[in-house]
Amino acid sequence: MKEETWKTAITKVEPNKLLLRGYRIDELMGKANFAQVVFLAIKGELPNEREAKMIDAMLVSSIDHGVTPPSCLAARTIASAGSPLNAAIAGGVLAISRHHGGAIEDSMKVIREAVRRKKEMNKTQEEMATILLKEFKEKNRRFPGFGHRIHTKDPRTTKLFQIASDLGIAGEYVGMARAIEDVIEKESGKRLPINVDGAIATLLCEMDFPSELANAFFILARIPGLVAHVYEEQTRMKPMRVINSKEHEYDGVSERKL
Repeated sequence: MKEETWKTAITKVEPNKLLLRGYRIDELMGKANFAQVVFLAIKGELPNEREAKMIDAMLVSSIDHGVTPPSCLAARTIASAGSPLNAAIAGGVLAISRHHGGAIEDSMKVIREAVRRKKEMNKTQEEMATILLKEFKEKNRRFPGFGHRIHTKDPRTTKLFQIASDLGIAGEYVGMARAIEDVIEKESGKRLPINVDGAIATLLCEMDFPSELANAFFILARIPGLVAHVYEEQTRMKPMRVINSKEHEYDGVSERKL
């Protein structure tokens, strides 16, 4: 008995021809950049110029954050044990979860729900943010996507929001995120800045991506950094070493301008 045929709408493979969402891959090559094709693969259509620039900036913003994140430590540890590149990178990706990278998805849900409730309740952004803060305090919850263990003002967030504003992408979701940031400071007296995860979450909402795909963008962005760390571990360090992230020292190229 013939097995039932199942369907896929992503890539069609024929002799001498590959179609991604209907576009020939060889025709995309040299005409569309990686960010555009990422958007195409996920959403099914090529992005407009503004969306392409925004996705590109988002991917650059999270390419790496040094040796201390769990994904990097996991990847380096696996590499130090003698595992190949693919295994070490896979281990790093597996470390991206609820507490590392997962804030993007949680933040998307909070921001999206806040905008929905604001409209439904006919509130201002500040009023809705105040209601949210009260609810989070009562449940002893933290706002995902706000605050950072190192940065008091995440430079990546500042740049992403600037680019979003210049491109005309910043809208009600960015406004809500900023309102939450302001209300937290007003109520607590402490600035809890929107971090890069919160910024990416907000901009994914602006471009109408489902929250279930939030982690995908963090993973896509972080893989090149993981490759660099794994290769450095394999070629520069002794195998089977004890890796203490607090003991590392940067000895790379000094700051330089583009």
